[in-house]
Amino acid sequence: MIRFFMDGIYIFPANGDPWRLLAWYGVILMLGAVAGAWLAAREVKRRGGDPEVVWDLLVYLIIGGVIGARLWHVFTPPPSSIEQGITTAYYLTHPLDLINLRKGGLGIPGAVIGGAIALYFYTRKHKMNFMEWADIAAPSVALGQAIGRWGNFVNQELYGAPTNLPWKIYIEPRFRVSGFEQYEYFHPLFLYESILNFINVFFLMWLTRRFEGRLKPGDVLLAYLITYPLIRFSLDFLRLDASQLGGINANQTFMAIVAVIAAVALFIRHRRTA
Repeated sequence: MIRFFMDGIYIFPANGDPWRLLAWYGVILMLGAVAGAWLAAREVKRRGGDPEVVWDLLVYLIIGGVIGARLWHVFTPPPSSIEQGITTAYYLTHPLDLINLRKGGLGIPGAVIGGAIALYFYTRKHKMNFMEWADIAAPSVALGQAIGRWGNFVNQELYGAPTNLPWKIYIEPRFRVSGFEQYEYFHPLFLYESILNFINVFFLMWLTRRFEGRLKPGDVLLAYLITYPLIRFSLDFLRLDASQLGGINANQTFMAIVAVIAAVALFIRHRRTA
């Protein structure tokens, strides 16, 4: 028998435990990737290029992004995983679990880094301008993130501190972070980030068109590396299950460093022009 649940489609055999046939999380992530590729293809066409290149490139970006996202999680596991004994040392001694996405998850910083590395080698191989394609990809990445964050909704993860605000979200007891079992309603952190990412898409697209004659290749990428890290840095103040390295919020610290470096780089390259 097949039954539909919030996190996916399950098969219930006559004998034995049920198993998940399809996870909505993966479907939503794929929808985000396809939507991002569609937006990039439109931008390539607007610039006079061949949009079919985007669909060929998408395969490499997905592979690079998934590998990077998984490695980021492996080396920065959240406290909830560590409480279950799923640490970096555990992954290194259980290599099969490195590719088992049901044990642990994915990290967006790693996905962006992995995708950027894949894009670099693809553009180098095909003699394309990496910075120009990074500019094309930036709004598309933001769109993919905005859609992909709804995968956290179906998994009941990426929620913030307890709240009684009208837009609060109910979290089932089995998904509540240790120490917050007595609370029922939390900030929908995934929703906040999704909305801000949608806004970021429009901002980056506006920036591309409004200053088209003044932008240098790589400027839109730098703008993304300022705006998205600021989004993550701000929202992480509400996050309950933030990854820690030496007692420091790993993602928040990394995002702050990236935003500062990108802002300085953008300022210097245009100051020289002026």
